[in-house]
Amino acid sequence: MLKGLVTDIDGTLTDRHRRIHTGAIEYIRKLCDQGILVVLASGNTSCFMDALSKMIGTQGAFIAENGGVYRTGYAQPLRILGNQTVCKEALKAVEDFYSRSGITLDLYSPTYRFADLAFARTVPVDEVREIVKDFPVDVLDTGFAVHLQSNGVTKGLAFLNLAAEFGLDPSDFLAAGDAENDLELLRYAGIGIAVQNAHPAAAAVATYIAQKGFGDGFVEALDRYMPYFLER
Repeated sequence: MLKGLVTDIDGTLTDRHRRIHTGAIEYIRKLCDQGILVVLASGNTSCFMDALSKMIGTQGAFIAENGGVYRTGYAQPLRILGNQTVCKEALKAVEDFYSRSGITLDLYSPTYRFADLAFARTVPVDEVREIVKDFPVDVLDTGFAVHLQSNGVTKGLAFLNLAAEFGLDPSDFLAAGDAENDLELLRYAGIGIAVQNAHPAAAAVATYIAQKGFGDGFVEALDRYMPYFLER
């Protein structure tokens, strides 16, 4: 029996234009109404995740900033796992490198981030990795943004911590995702589902790969695994 769902958002609950799938919302609300814990996991900021959790109708648990921040509920404090100081130092090196060519990075909501830093995918990710190779940071390409995160901080790490705070085992969860940064979620969970558009690394560790992509694939997978939640 599954007791929780942890799911990525962009590319998993959305379509290719980042519009959230209404069928996915219906499934999530159904699970929450049955007492199943739903955790949204994203590279987005905590304030974005708070608003999205309320609009979708979850219990307020989320993983933000690719694991740098997580929360177990609306009334609970943010847990900060990432070290933004090292990310700022790495970001300065990247900005200095590109400024010599007259290129300015388009930063995503730096004021509202507590762990990682993110910018638009307007520069080569492999080049960014080379620039920051001597800094204790990881460079994540989510397909929607480039993130600088302190070494070892991942969605998977936040998931393990969050599950422990609820007294649950990762195997009690179904995880859904599409990107490299979802790989650990899919590996740690009892069941890991990848939508058809998933990165090959994520698909390789999934229990089930949906025939459909994006939100349609999420709904397809929940159609298949809903009985695993209902055996209560």
